[in-house]
Amino acid sequence: MAAHFELEAELIAQGLGPVAGIDEVGRGPLAGPVCVAAVLLDPADLPDGLDDSKKLSARRRETLFEEICARALAVSVTLGPAAEIDALNIRGATLVCMSRAARGLALAPGFALVDGRDLPGLPCPGRAVIGGDAISLSIAAASIVAKITRDRLMARLDDFHPGYGFKAHAGYPTAAHRAALKSLGPCREHRRSYAPVREVLDRDGG
Repeated sequence: MAAHFELEAELIAQGLGPVAGIDEVGRGPLAGPVCVAAVLLDPADLPDGLDDSKKLSARRRETLFEEICARALAVSVTLGPAAEIDALNIRGATLVCMSRAARGLALAPGFALVDGRDLPGLPCPGRAVIGGDAISLSIAAASIVAKITRDRLMARLDDFHPGYGFKAHAGYPTAAHRAALKSLGPCREHRRSYAPVREVLDRDGG
């Protein structure tokens, strides 16, 4: 079943619009930030083919990213860098970023649909929706914006920190990334609280 706009339509009918969708990308990587996007779709101008970013091809995600940014009522993106993740843990950093993303929207939302089990501090009422990126078009749009933004950032970080392969794996713990981490040691983008990174630091006396 594809994501739909029914949750948003019900909330708008109750006078709770505009409705923001909020999602994150990057909980699992060993390096780079967690990225959160908040999107207020225009009910009268929904991009065709919106769905959970994981179900879409890379080319389709890129196209939809441009359409969302051009046609949405408002888009906000925030990053939680590795240092913030290490200080707060990934759950805490993600919730802080979700709150920042919601507050960063140029148009204040009347309600927010948030992917996952946890509801962050929001400037409006909200609801946590498990598997929301496969249910809500607004959350699906946020998942696409977050993923494309983060992938592009990791590709740029590959230029600053060569050898780790960030452009190829976006910081996720692939075999190639773990081998590079063991060979080169962590860079400043690595999450020192994550076990594979911590193990290399302990090995090197860091």
